[in-house]
Amino acid sequence: MNTKTLWYILKRIALALLTVWVVITVTFFVMRAVPGGPFLGEKAISEAAQAALEAKYGLDKPLMEQYITYLKDIVTAFDFGPSLKLRGRQVMDIIMDGMKVSAKLGLIAACIALVVGVVLGAVAALRRNKAIDKIIMVFTTACISMPSFIMGTLLLLVFALQLAIVPANGETAKGLILPIITLSLSPMANITRLTRSSMLDVLGQDYIRTARAKGVSQMNIIFGHALKNSLIPVITYFGPMLAYIVTGSLVVEQIFAVPGIGRYFVSSITGRDYPLIMGTTIVLATLIVIMNLVSDIMYKVVDPRINLE
Repeated sequence: MNTKTLWYILKRIALALLTVWVVITVTFFVMRAVPGGPFLGEKAISEAAQAALEAKYGLDKPLMEQYITYLKDIVTAFDFGPSLKLRGRQVMDIIMDGMKVSAKLGLIAACIALVVGVVLGAVAALRRNKAIDKIIMVFTTACISMPSFIMGTLLLLVFALQLAIVPANGETAKGLILPIITLSLSPMANITRLTRSSMLDVLGQDYIRTARAKGVSQMNIIFGHALKNSLIPVITYFGPMLAYIVTGSLVVEQIFAVPGIGRYFVSSITGRDYPLIMGTTIVLATLIVIMNLVSDIMYKVVDPRINLE
């Protein structure tokens, strides 16, 4: 690794840390600027009881003191504190429980999107302007245009309620089929279009024409030259896409009642559970930042011709 590459990586890591800090700061102060509080919804709670709860969780201290204490806990121990609503449970434990399901859901959906997207994109490029190409393009356009909550609701109505092929909730392995399909459709459509446009560009390059003139077999040209070089944009897209799938699964998890991080995130917002809101926001934002960082570095690894400036 040369000095320029190392400096670029260090600079990107510094920007990533700055981005996470901005997310923490903005979320912390905006969340507390909203009128109300986490204990106002408690049934028949007295002012003395509310004051005692605020003192217990440190919410009676000045806002800047709360902020500095929170930053110290995160930096020194990566501690998000206890949940205000799920009494007796730490925020990190709640997040880890939810991420076990959400991460599995996201990884499976991302792999399906990658494999199917590359195959469909390659087929569309090799059969350009043919019927199969037009069908694939119409299908992918529909998948990109339709929001995930609309797609999820449609799949739920057809396959769970009308045909009763799969369960309507995602609490079982079979019940995760529809959420996985819902999460994979839009990224799969984007990968298909990326692969198609990139492969069409590669197939028009001089070295492809030279290979054909030398008598190289069509299979060798497709898999040895065209497909390999056309996957560079797809590889760089995969990292942010994975983060998008995991973070974008919040709404889908609500539709299919999947016991993932989305359920806790939504309940924390409605219940004004400050530590849980902060914890889930930080974890999801950090995931997006890390995936973008990895994507930038992978872009250079895959294509050394890229200038890091």
